[in-house]
Amino acid sequence: MVSDKQTSTFNPAARRKARHYGMQALYQWQMTRNALNEIESQFLTDYDFSNVDKAYFHELVFDIPGCVSELEEAFIDYLQGRSMDELDPIELALLRVGSYELIKRIDIPYKVVINESVSLAKKFGAAESHKYINAVLDKLAQKVRAVEVKAAQR
Repeated sequence: MVSDKQTSTFNPAARRKARHYGMQALYQWQMTRNALNEIESQFLTDYDFSNVDKAYFHELVFDIPGCVSELEEAFIDYLQGRSMDELDPIELALLRVGSYELIKRIDIPYKVVINESVSLAKKFGAAESHKYINAVLDKLAQKVRAVEVKAAQR
């Protein structure tokens, strides 16, 4: 089943950039609680979006804040003894994006979701945060994408 949100002209590089900016915009929202439309406008003005999947960026920025509780409830059991308050804000933004994609965007393979999240963690997170992000999202994928994960293990 393909999500109705999937764009007809999929470009992996443009999607990757949208995810990159989307995570940064969500981080900004977490830290400032500024209006989402203001944050989106700022990003569209301040950064070169010529090769960015703007529709996907918009989806991440506007959809994730509306389902934060659902997303956090999905991954909280996999935080390896840490509380939500102990998460680094970058880790939290990455877990929200990764969880959103695992739960809401089943058209994106779970391995792609995890790899992209790990890549962003290496770029923006603390020294070992990529390992933590990988572990949490891998456990979540086993729960919410069990059939896909089992098929990939064969």
